[in-house]
Amino acid sequence: MIAGALQPTPLAAWLVPDEEERGRVLTDVAKIWVEHALFFGDVYVTTDLAAAAVCFHRLRPLPPPVKYTTRLATAAGPHAERFLALDDIIASSQPAHAHYHLAYLAVRPTHQRSGRGRALMTHVRNRTYRLDLPSCTVALPPGQHLLAQVGYDTTQSTVQPSTGVTMHPMSRSPRQRSGARSPSVTRSKEAKP
Repeated sequence: MIAGALQPTPLAAWLVPDEEERGRVLTDVAKIWVEHALFFGDVYVTTDLAAAAVCFHRLRPLPPPVKYTTRLATAAGPHAERFLALDDIIASSQPAHAHYHLAYLAVRPTHQRSGRGRALMTHVRNRTYRLDLPSCTVALPPGQHLLAQVGYDTTQSTVQPSTGVTMHPMSRSPRQRSGARSPSVTRSKEAKP
């Protein structure tokens, strides 16, 4: 699901220029991060499996995924360097203090603009209230409006890893409240990317 949502974006085209390889590579790399979140964060999915959020508890520095360099090289092949560059961009946008990191928000392309992403983010936002942690993410332009609706603000300058690829570091305070939890969202420890 994560790969399918990311695949048509300029970021995905920059990460994996070869369209025929893109879906497989994105899926394989997403699997690494979803597995890592099962140990160091949360994976949320809507009950119909149309949307997912992958988050990390960054209460202290986290170790990289198990055998990350080797696994990334296997998953991404010649595109691994771009994924490492993306990792650096994301790491440089993370605050030094404890926070909840929204790593992925994905909605199947056939279900986008159906309210599932907002329901999922309302649920994730309410989780951060209980944790009393600020949260942060790096958003692509299509997701920026949705994240603003649930209290995220642009916090740093826009990042452009390549021409036509724009990313926006965003954060929200745990005190910014609006909306209620959606009953259609569940926390999963067996999510599939």
